[in-house]
Amino acid sequence: MDKFALVSVSDKTKIVELVSKLIENKYKIIATGNTARTLTNAGLRVTEISELTGFPEIFDGRVKTLHPKIFGGILFRRDNKSDVKEAYQNNIFPIDIVCVNLYPFKKVTQDSEVDLDTAIENIDIGGPTLIRAAAKNFKYVSVLTSPEQYEQFIEELNRGEVSIETRRKLSVAAFAHTAEYDTYISNYFEKRFELKPSALRLNLPLASALRYGENPHQNAEIYGSFYDYFEVLHGKELSYNNIFDLVSAVELVEDLGANSCAIIKHSNPAGAATGKDIFDAYNKALKCDPVSAFGGIVALSEEVTAELAEKLNEIFLEVVSAPSYSDEALDILKKKKNRRLLKQLKPVSDEPFQIRSIPGGVIKQDADRLDIVEDKINIPTDKKPDDKELEDLYFAWKVAKHTKSNAIVFVKDKATLGVGAGQMSRLDSVKVAYLKAKEHGLDLNGSVAASDAFFPFADGVIEIIKCGAVSVIQPGGSIRDREVIDAANEHNISMVFTGIRHFKH
Repeated sequence: MDKFALVSVSDKTKIVELVSKLIENKYKIIATGNTARTLTNAGLRVTEISELTGFPEIFDGRVKTLHPKIFGGILFRRDNKSDVKEAYQNNIFPIDIVCVNLYPFKKVTQDSEVDLDTAIENIDIGGPTLIRAAAKNFKYVSVLTSPEQYEQFIEELNRGEVSIETRRKLSVAAFAHTAEYDTYISNYFEKRFELKPSALRLNLPLASALRYGENPHQNAEIYGSFYDYFEVLHGKELSYNNIFDLVSAVELVEDLGANSCAIIKHSNPAGAATGKDIFDAYNKALKCDPVSAFGGIVALSEEVTAELAEKLNEIFLEVVSAPSYSDEALDILKKKKNRRLLKQLKPVSDEPFQIRSIPGGVIKQDADRLDIVEDKINIPTDKKPDDKELEDLYFAWKVAKHTKSNAIVFVKDKATLGVGAGQMSRLDSVKVAYLKAKEHGLDLNGSVAASDAFFPFADGVIEIIKCGAVSVIQPGGSIRDREVIDAANEHNISMVFTGIRHFKH
């Protein structure tokens, strides 16, 4: 009996090579319009699908594969006597290989200017149906959905037979392929038509396995397109904890702007600064807490120079991330065999939402991208901050936004002097920040302080004043705001209310 393979691909990568090998293995090729022309132009003999079905492709190719002779050939059960009889009676031939990939809907709609008609015409109908039919009947049919599968498949076919294990794997990959396709289409049109999502649809490909998760007894993997954002230039494999700290560092640097540096340890800033250049920024950030910086993650907003590379090599750092490195800097930094060097390829702050798992599901929220909103700013104290103090207040506010709650951050000259993070009371966060600054010989006199949320009592502000701060920035909104403002006025400091809270859990 003749053997048939159906080929209908939008992505024609390696398709001529695949079909040549199928023909060598005595398969007759059925192909659709453009695929048939590509193969014929390459000198390969194919049967156009309309010749087999006796029905032309119609509606500009919208209908071409949806026919009983095609789906019957894929779906009939070869060991079922009734199916075999009906196939014979209806002149249906078994199609044992289905090679299909889909219209490039995702690629086309990544263009924000694409018109609706173009988007709609790139929704594949017959393709997903062929794929699902072949995947359903994997006991008899092999389904290929990616050029990456071709070589291994042909190697196995050349050995005489494609195993049931391979057909199962190809079937699962096929269902995953159509699921991803449908997920993208649904999400796209909900957004385009401004409809409230009926479900959270995530279909992210496995990017890589990690050695382990937060701890060695926990398995972990990366899914999605993380490596579209970072290129690993050197060092050991990134760990689960490295990745979380890296994202925290880069998000903070992106908020701080040019000539900025963030040093992160366990998702909290061990130091952050903006300097006259990137070397100055790193030095200022490092002074905040050089002890905690050991084993930390450093993110930089500018190219790493040789001078900065030498400085970075003075302590052990887990990860360094920057948009670029000079050749000399790379040579210097690669002397540390295990430290990871990453090149940031694009901003991470474009991600619109965040997701966390909970029992039975997930919590989804908008990413916290809101910063200072000028029309929400209120200065309720008698004393007003001067321009330099206001710059430092805004800087401190950005750092507090990226610090675990409860968060208190002391800043002077656009550099952190003390960070109190993750304490159960805001008063404790003040004390921790003061003790850290004192431990490293940093003077808080004349500094400013930021609090990620309002002060429930005046005691927190009074403690900040005792540390030497001359101005405070906080959201405001407490029922005791008057008490807090009175304390600031009594001690002749200025205070800024932002009207925005930045809890980070």
